[in-house]
Amino acid sequence: MEFQSRRRIPLIALAVLLFGAVVFGLAGTIGSGNVGVRTTLGVIAADAVTPGVYLKWPFISTVSEFSAKEVAIDLQDLTPKAKDNLSLRDMDVSVYYKVADTQIPALQVKYAGQSVRDEHSGIWLPAQGVVMRIVRNAVYEEVARVDSLVMHTKRDEMAASIRSNVQAELDRNDPHVFTITRVVIRSVLTDPSIEESIRAAVANQKKLEAMTIQTEIAKKQAEIRVTEAEGIARANKIIADSLTREYLQHEANQALQTFAEKGNANTVVVPANMTSAPLISIPPHSGK
Repeated sequence: MEFQSRRRIPLIALAVLLFGAVVFGLAGTIGSGNVGVRTTLGVIAADAVTPGVYLKWPFISTVSEFSAKEVAIDLQDLTPKAKDNLSLRDMDVSVYYKVADTQIPALQVKYAGQSVRDEHSGIWLPAQGVVMRIVRNAVYEEVARVDSLVMHTKRDEMAASIRSNVQAELDRNDPHVFTITRVVIRSVLTDPSIEESIRAAVANQKKLEAMTIQTEIAKKQAEIRVTEAEGIARANKIIADSLTREYLQHEANQALQTFAEKGNANTVVVPANMTSAPLISIPPHSGK
């Protein structure tokens, strides 16, 4: 009897474990911002499993969690050729994209094997292989349009063009499914000889900017001098225009009046261009 009891304990424990496995296999959770793709007997369901708790049949169906958030793709150590046929020494590009959550099951059917599982979180990144291939081609095509000497000055323009081209290619194959949110060119290293040419070009540009500033300062100073001269000329013209014959005659009369009022003056005043006789003031003889 005791022997049978001892045999039942492992069997009960095994039954509890199996029961627990079945119970836990009936349900699972999907994190916020993600969706689940349900596969039953090898067939992928058309509808995505929404975030939260879900139920499934153990050993018959599985639910894989896919990211519907922004996903980053990092392309490193690229060596595309520029327009001048010189290969870049190194180029690093990051592309960020999102996938419409309701379209993820269909993508998993269409692009089987192209999704990548993140080794840290265990969440699948939908159709990353497809996006990565298109991004890589777009980068090489864009670099081929730009000379290596000026490529470091055109990062923003190149990033915008790559984003536009990738989005157009994705929309052509899968409209309204993918959204390229950002493209960042993190590093561009050209051939060492080109790097030296770039440094020389930058130095010359700085000199040109300094000379341009000096020229602008000289022009402003010249404009100030011209303005001052014009002001003085206008002032002189106003004064000259105000000195009429009548005004000058009036001033002469005022001066004569002043001399006449002093009485002891011995100054001879001869007004110029006057038809009247000059006024001569001679002090009286003292008789001594």
